[in-house]
Amino acid sequence: MRNPYGEIFQAPGAKAFSAAGFVARLPLAMMTLGIVTMLSETHGEYWLAGAVAATFALANALIAPLVSRLVDRYGQRRILIPATLFSVAALAGLMLATHYRMPDWTLFLFAMLSGTMPSMSAMVRARWTELYRGTPKLHTAFAFESVADEMLFMTGPVLSIGLSVTVFPEAGPLLGTMFLAVGNLLFAAQKSTEPPVQPQEKSGGRSVIRLRALQILVLTLVAIGAIFGTAEVTAVAFAEAKGHKAAASLVLSSYAAGSLIAGLAFGALKLRLPLARQLLAAIALAAITTLPLLVVGSISALAAVFFVAGIAVSPTIIISMALIEKLAPSSKLTEGMTWAITGISIGMAAGSSASGWMIDAYGAVSGFWVAVAAGMIALVIALAGQRSLYRPSAKMAAATSPAGS
Repeated sequence: MRNPYGEIFQAPGAKAFSAAGFVARLPLAMMTLGIVTMLSETHGEYWLAGAVAATFALANALIAPLVSRLVDRYGQRRILIPATLFSVAALAGLMLATHYRMPDWTLFLFAMLSGTMPSMSAMVRARWTELYRGTPKLHTAFAFESVADEMLFMTGPVLSIGLSVTVFPEAGPLLGTMFLAVGNLLFAAQKSTEPPVQPQEKSGGRSVIRLRALQILVLTLVAIGAIFGTAEVTAVAFAEAKGHKAAASLVLSSYAAGSLIAGLAFGALKLRLPLARQLLAAIALAAITTLPLLVVGSISALAAVFFVAGIAVSPTIIISMALIEKLAPSSKLTEGMTWAITGISIGMAAGSSASGWMIDAYGAVSGFWVAVAAGMIALVIALAGQRSLYRPSAKMAAATSPAGS
């Protein structure tokens, strides 16, 4: 029986860079909650822990596209190694500042500097694109990476929190930092699969975010990210309101499980529907599946609804990455993919904050209204942007030239 996932790893070097990329991406899943746990254990102040973690997450969301832009211009290895070493040094500073109870401002400083952590999800996908551009295997490769991301976010937070609570407070971030250093250096060592640097357009330093189609896509992903962020916060509050706070982890696992299964199945499909239409269908599914959240009455019902809602997650990300590959100039592919990931990260932060405010003001279930609103906003943006998302990549490249700006 044909195995599409086995076929993508037949290319020389594919297993090596994918495995190294998996290790290198673990810190992204471990670090934010690891910082929260570390500081709450050492300082006993959740506001401080949350604020420092948010500083790290926001700094990474804003700096990562700039790092990826340099990668597109100079190559992965030349930028990846110094960016990684700088981020590792900053994370080490954050842990030392925590351990020795340095002034609070030093925590924020090191958290901000740690934001230079490279976007490995984008760099791994860039290598798959170089291997399989224009073939059905690229769709399968993107699906595999989406499933890998789900596995990371299912295991990373548990590992990070568990270590910081049971071993010593800095243990979770310390392991994440080690994964960052080892994984990124191993990834950079895979020279045979590194995408060659593409000639830059006349626009030179212009960011790919100037493309209207990418703006629409990123805004859509911001709204989708808000659904993710709302799910995390509201699941915990809902479970606590029902007297079983620990059950929130099972609820969120069902969300990830739905996404993982959908990603595996979607990766094996060969759809003829245009990518813009596929995205609209995935966004519509994501929006519709938020509605039952308003009427759930038990933790088991919430887990079932989350599982169904998770079915829209992986396909949305897979299609979004495929659209970027089609729409963005090849010389700015890594930056384009990083902007997509940044959009999701910003949306998650916004969704977490908004749902937290709603929960404090109106109760646990009210947080789900944020997910419903975010789903509707995402659907409106995706629907309104259909024409721009249909544009061929040649027109997108022209849009970055002086004449098109």
